[in-house]
Amino acid sequence: MRAWVSRDGSKLSPGGADGTQRTYALAQRMFVRCQINPAEVALKRISLPDPKYFDALLLLAEISTQKDQPRRAAALLRRAVALMPRSPAAHHRFGVELMKQRRYEDAERRFRRALVLDPGFAEAELDLAHALFVQGYLDEAVKSLHRTLTLKPGLAQAHYRLGNALLNQGHIAAAGECYRRAIALQPDYADAHSNLAFTMNYDGDASPEECYAAHRAWAALFPPLAPLDRTYANDRSPERRLRIGYVSGDFRDHPVCYFFAPLLASHNREEVEVFCYSSLDEADEDEATARLKPHAEHWHRVHRWDDKNLAERIRADRIDILVDLGGYTAGSRVEVFALKPAPVQSTWLGYPNTTGLSAMDYRITDGIADPEGEAEQFNSEALMRLRPPFLCYRAFEHAPPVSPPPALEAERLTFGSFNNLPKLTRRVVGLWARLLRAVPGSRLIIKTVQMRDPPTADELRRRFTNEGIAPERIHLLKWRVRPAGHLERYALVDVALDPFPYNGTATTCEALWMGVPVVTLRGDRHCARVGASLLASVGLQELVAEDPESYLQIAVGLARDLSRLTELRFGLRERMRASPLCDVAGFTRALEEAYRRMWRGWCSQQGRRVTTSSGWDRGQECHGGQSG
Repeated sequence: MRAWVSRDGSKLSPGGADGTQRTYALAQRMFVRCQINPAEVALKRISLPDPKYFDALLLLAEISTQKDQPRRAAALLRRAVALMPRSPAAHHRFGVELMKQRRYEDAERRFRRALVLDPGFAEAELDLAHALFVQGYLDEAVKSLHRTLTLKPGLAQAHYRLGNALLNQGHIAAAGECYRRAIALQPDYADAHSNLAFTMNYDGDASPEECYAAHRAWAALFPPLAPLDRTYANDRSPERRLRIGYVSGDFRDHPVCYFFAPLLASHNREEVEVFCYSSLDEADEDEATARLKPHAEHWHRVHRWDDKNLAERIRADRIDILVDLGGYTAGSRVEVFALKPAPVQSTWLGYPNTTGLSAMDYRITDGIADPEGEAEQFNSEALMRLRPPFLCYRAFEHAPPVSPPPALEAERLTFGSFNNLPKLTRRVVGLWARLLRAVPGSRLIIKTVQMRDPPTADELRRRFTNEGIAPERIHLLKWRVRPAGHLERYALVDVALDPFPYNGTATTCEALWMGVPVVTLRGDRHCARVGASLLASVGLQELVAEDPESYLQIAVGLARDLSRLTELRFGLRERMRASPLCDVAGFTRALEEAYRRMWRGWCSQQGRRVTTSSGWDRGQECHGGQSG
């Protein structure tokens, strides 16, 4: 039974005369019942007159965290650690709080101290791995997670986090197995289902049927609502001004924002009223967030709202069309869409696949990324096709000027890819190695955030070495946060290589804007056809390969024709400006017309008037969702 620490540091037995244990037990019961304020009042009777009550400090810190008082929580935990410096639990709990405050190095030190005091503390090892992961130390994180699983093999969260670390290192198959083990241990583990489905986008060995089944398996965790739960107070006039809601965790300096920002600024305010529901924590908001906010009539920060509360707010706002911009990506709130808070719901832009949700009515795409008659069977949503491409791009306003092809001075050809490491699969590395062998003296620059972890970078070099490519021909660059600095690196590249089956999107647009032609391989799913859609929109269909051999031929042909490279380089920016890819006004009108078609379709289903058994006419309410 737990001992209590008194004013002078001596231990109090449970049920001591001062009633400390009874007060603490009462506070615990109130806390469990979510009676936060009464629990806090009770704890203050213990902790404020005398700070030397260890358990009370820990619980009071937890209450401070729930009340969004991070500084107070940290101060309480610091007192707890000072009181019990040899308590692994105190150091661990302090580390957890520091993680929430993004003080990752400090948290790492606390977790390490907890493990020194108790080497068998699996939860501390698990959280140490997470602190290492978010700092980019992928190799160390993997080792820490293996130690966690040695201590607790049945810990589903450890298998899940190991999958995340392995995925970031580019080990697609191994990551998938980790997610499957997590699901086997915890069948309703939604994040594991989500990441398994997400990982299949990278996996060329996973068929479209398997990928679709994985997305439907995630969606099955969120059963559809009963029809009576889908009544709406929206005015069902088909031609009135629409209330459009956008839900995202990427309203910041993020690739999604690069494509969303021009749309938001260009919306016709006579046609639409815009609501943005941002799941960003306030600490993650940046200059890009600040630029977005003035263009939305309504902006809600919903980071701390649970799904039910967010759905209720969306319903209260009488949103007509709710648009998901995240899918299965980090920070998404796609689970809210399963609650069907709006009569019409669509997914667009942020995720290159179906959501699997029956409650999601539409997915916005185009006829190249999702060919008619082929893609429907792998989407739970109806496909709303725009003219290609299905997005619009506005370049960074301070982008550097286009520079000459580096091969003119270097007298060697430089290929490049600035895509995320998981996209560089075994087949991609194998084909790129063949390309380097076919172009003597050429080199390959790879720039990705994971290159800040030296062991991960060394492993990528070894993958090319195993394909017969000397290490000095592979140049690995770390990510640069500053956009202009990132774009400047394209001055080092003659020809950009699009990975497959998961093509680039923002990276392809950036390369083209900097005058670098991109070679892509058309595949069998949306994420594998984005490159074809983007290149078609700027009139470069000849750079779209239909198989690996033609990919090789196109890239080799560019490498051997410096005059064509030079002509392309200095003409690409203007070509883009004049193309549908950068036609912000045209794209915005097309998307608004698509919204109007969605809305008219829903309104046309609401024509019947329903009378209850009591005779009350419910015909003025909109009820029943669009099935898609």
